[in-house]
Amino acid sequence: MDHLDSDETFSPTQDMDWAGEQFLPTSDSRQLEKKPGRRKKVLIGLGLLGTAAALALLTGMLVWHFNLRHDVRLKRVYIGSMGISNEPFKAEHEDPSSQQFRKLADLVKQQLKLIYAKNSVLAKYFRDSSVQAFSEGDADGGDGVVAYYQSEFEVPVPQQTSLDEAILGLREPTDGQQGRQGRLLLKPTDALSVNSVTSGALDPRMTGRSIPENSANIHVRTEGRVQSPGFPDTSYPPNIYRQWLFRADPRHRVRLVFHTLILEDDCQQDFIKIYDSLVPMERRALTEQCGYPHTSLTFLSSGNVMLLTLVTSEEKNFPGFRAIYSQVPLKDGECGGTLTADRGSFSSPFFPSNYPPRTSCVWNIEVPNEKFLKVQFMKFSVGNQSKECPGDYVEVNDDRLCGRKLKNTVITTKSNKMTIRFNSDASYVDEGFIAEYEAFVPTDPCPGRFRCRNNLCINSTLQCDGWNDCGDNGDEVDCECEQSQFKCKNGLCKPKLWRCDRSDDCGDNSDEENCGKCADGEFSCKNGRCVSKMRKCDGKDDCGDGSDESKCERSLLLPQCSAFTFRCTDKRCISKMNPECDGPLDCEDGSDEADCQCGMRPFQSSRIVGGQASQVGEWPWQVSLHIKGMGHVCGASVLNSRWLLTAAHCVQDSESQKYSRPDQWQAFLGLHVQGQTNEWMVKRNVRRIVAHRDYNPHTYDNDIALMELDDAVELNQYIWPICLPSSTYDFPAGQEAWITGWGTTSEGGVKASVLQKAAVRIINSTVCNDLMTDEVTDRMLCAGVLKGGVDACQGDSGGPLSVTNPSGRVFLAGVVSWGEGCAHRNKAGIYTRVTEFRGWIKEQSGV
Repeated sequence: MDHLDSDETFSPTQDMDWAGEQFLPTSDSRQLEKKPGRRKKVLIGLGLLGTAAALALLTGMLVWHFNLRHDVRLKRVYIGSMGISNEPFKAEHEDPSSQQFRKLADLVKQQLKLIYAKNSVLAKYFRDSSVQAFSEGDADGGDGVVAYYQSEFEVPVPQQTSLDEAILGLREPTDGQQGRQGRLLLKPTDALSVNSVTSGALDPRMTGRSIPENSANIHVRTEGRVQSPGFPDTSYPPNIYRQWLFRADPRHRVRLVFHTLILEDDCQQDFIKIYDSLVPMERRALTEQCGYPHTSLTFLSSGNVMLLTLVTSEEKNFPGFRAIYSQVPLKDGECGGTLTADRGSFSSPFFPSNYPPRTSCVWNIEVPNEKFLKVQFMKFSVGNQSKECPGDYVEVNDDRLCGRKLKNTVITTKSNKMTIRFNSDASYVDEGFIAEYEAFVPTDPCPGRFRCRNNLCINSTLQCDGWNDCGDNGDEVDCECEQSQFKCKNGLCKPKLWRCDRSDDCGDNSDEENCGKCADGEFSCKNGRCVSKMRKCDGKDDCGDGSDESKCERSLLLPQCSAFTFRCTDKRCISKMNPECDGPLDCEDGSDEADCQCGMRPFQSSRIVGGQASQVGEWPWQVSLHIKGMGHVCGASVLNSRWLLTAAHCVQDSESQKYSRPDQWQAFLGLHVQGQTNEWMVKRNVRRIVAHRDYNPHTYDNDIALMELDDAVELNQYIWPICLPSSTYDFPAGQEAWITGWGTTSEGGVKASVLQKAAVRIINSTVCNDLMTDEVTDRMLCAGVLKGGVDACQGDSGGPLSVTNPSGRVFLAGVVSWGEGCAHRNKAGIYTRVTEFRGWIKEQSGV
C-alpha cells in the first residue's frame, strides 16, 4: 500500500527512494572552481539553495497531503430544530437531567439517524447527535414540541460542499408533503410525527467552542436584566462563549432591549448574536452586533423563545452589555387592517423597535371613488437592497420595496384603492418603516402646496429659497434669483451669504470660485500673499507663514514662526496644519504628540434642537452642571480629573441666585439620563470658579470659565477629557462639528432627559457676521445649519462644540455661548472660540 493512502503520518524522510532517480548533470567541473576566498561563500550559497529546494518540496507534499488526499476528514457541526406534533411539551422538558428530557431526546436522536439514513451523503459521514433543548411548539404550525439538536459529521475535504447541500436539503415540508414525510416510523409505539426539520452549519467563529455548561435558562414572566460577565465594573473576560436562553409564556414573545452595548469593533473578534431559537441556528439569526452600534437595539422573537450569545477573543476586551428582557402578548391582528380615512399612517410591527421575524401584514386602503391615493415612507429600513427583495420587503400594489434608500419616497396610484403588504422572513431583522398615506383629487394633488417632481408636497413658501426641500432640487428649478441671492452656473439660486464659505452649496462648486484676490493659477496664503500654485508643497516656505506647506504629506521646519504655525516645545515651528495628537511625530522633540491622553472615545463605531439621543459613553467629556435644588442648568467639558470648562454667563449672579458661588454647584460626570444614576456616574462639588475677567455680559465676549472640582475623579470609559486645541489650530468653514447637551428640544420648550447630540458645520466668520448683524467678535466661533432646525438651545450653555480630527481624536472647538432664538433659518449658533483662550486656560488651571 502507498503510505500516502494509509493512516500513517506523512514524514518527508520516509518512503523516498531516490536511488533510481536521474538528475541533471552539472556543467564543467572546472568552471565551478572558485578563486581563493570565495569557496566558502559558494558552499553557503549551495547549502541555502538546497535548503530552499527541500522546503519547497516539503511544502508541496504537505499541501498535497492535506488538501488533495481523499481520506483526510474534517469534523462538521450542524445545528437544527425539529417540530414534533404528537408529543406534548412538559415542564420537565426544560431540565436536561430529567427522565422525560432524556427519553424524548433519545427518540429525537433515533429519528435524526433515520432521516440521515435516507440520504447517502448524510448516512456515510454521520457520527452522532445530541439534543440541546426543547420548547413549546407553534400551535398554528401543528407542532406540540420543538427539539433543538446538534449533529456531528466527519467528512473528507472534497466532500464538504456535498454535505452542506445535503443538510440544506432538510427543509421544512410543504403542505403537499405532510402525508408522505410527516410520519417517519421508528416502531408503532414510539413513533414521532415530524412536521419540520431545519438545519444548517454552525457559525465558523463558534466552531471548536463547546456549548457552555454555564448557559443561563431564564423564564421571562416579569421584567429582568442580563449582562456580560463583569459588567459594569470590569471588562468582559477574554476567549469566552456564553449563552442566555429565554422562554416566555405560551402565546407570548420575548423582547430584549439593550441598555448598553459596547464591544470590540471587529465582529470577527467579539460579537453578540441573537436567535429566534434556543440554539445558534443561522437560519434563525435575528441580528449580529459588535462595536458601538447606533441603530435600534430592541429585538422581538416570533414565538416564546430567544437565544442570546456572546463570543469574545483573546484580547482588546471592552465593557460589554446590559439588556432588559420582558414578554409581550402575541396578539392576533398586531398589524395590518382596513384604512378608510382620507389620510393616516401605518408602520411595521413595534416600530421603531426592530420588527419580529416571520411576520406578515396586509393593509387595504380604500377612499372615495373620485380620489387617488399616495403613500410616503418617512423612514424605511427593510432587508437588503436588491431587485427581487426575496427576504424582507414591503409590497405596494404588487411592487416590492426593500433596502434603506426609500426615505421620503412617494408612491402614487391612479385608483382609490391601495394594498400594502409587509413580510419578514425567519432571519435578520431591521427597524422597519413608518409611512403616511393621503387621498387626493387628481386635478389638484397638492392643494395649497408646491408639488415636487417626485410627488412630494411641500409648503409653497419653500420654493426658490435656495434650499433643496424636495430632495431632487425640483423646488429650486426655473427660479428668478432675488437680490439677496446669486445664480450658480447650473442655474440654481443660492443666498449670497453662502459664497466663499468653503462649502459646495451649488453642487457644481461655482459658489466657491474666484473667492480670493489671487489670480487664476495662484494660491492665496493665509497672510494674504499670492504665490503660484506650482509652489505649493515644494518644501519651501513661499508664503512666509508656511500656509503653502500646511496641507502637504510632509511638514516643513520653518525658520521663523507665525500666527498660522504650530510651535514645538523647543520653540521651533512646523508648517503642518493641526499636527497635535494626529499620530505622526512632526516636532523633532515629539511635543506635538505629548499630552494626548484625551479626546478618544474609549469605544468606537461615533439639549439640542433637531438632534437625536446619544448612546451611553458616546460623549465621555460631557458634564451636567446642577444648581442645588434646581437641577440641570448648564453644560461643561472635562479637561482632566479635576478641571472643567464652561461658559462665563453660566456663573453670573442674578437677582435671586448667586451663580458665582462654588458651593451652589454640583457637577455630574458620566451622566446620560437626567435623574437616573448608574454605576459609572460621579457627582462632585465645585471648589473654585474662575470666570474670565474680561467677560462682557452685554456682548457675551470672552464667555468662558473654569471650574475646579473639590475632589479628583477617576478617568474611565465614561469620564474622559476632551483635547484642547493649540492657539493655531484651524477649524475651517464647512467642517462638521457636534453639539451635545440636555437643553430644551425646542425654543421655550422643556429640557431633554437623555443627552442629545446634533451635527452642525463651522460657518465662515464673514458670513456669520453678516447673519448676526456684526455682533460676532474674533473670540467667537459660528456653527449651525443655516437651513434651520438644528441648534443648541437653553440649557446647552457651557457645553462643548467638538470636532474630530482625521485620526479620530476629538478636540474642543467651542463653548456654547449665545444665539438669536434656537434653530432659526439663516441664523447661526455662537460659541466661544477656544483657540483664543488656550494660554488663559493653561495659566489658570495648568491644563
